[in-house]
Amino acid sequence: MFGYQGGESDEVVARKRAYMADAQQRWPFLTRFDVTTIHNEQQLATMVRDRSGRSKADADAEVHAWMEGKLF
Repeated sequence: MFGYQGGESDEVVARKRAYMADAQQRWPFLTRFDVTTIHNEQQLATMVRDRSGRSKADADAEVHAWMEGKLF
């Protein structure tokens, strides 16, 4: 998700870096390693749930709202 595929345009890389920084600001418990290993929305929601102690429904809703309109 936040990771780089190789061969991506500078625009795509810059957009992913901005999303990564935004995610780390929103959820400060996410490390750089964490965000580079997350591949999809569900993995992000699970990490948010596990690290913050929120319910699955709350974490899923928060991550879904944050991801809305973003292109990965």
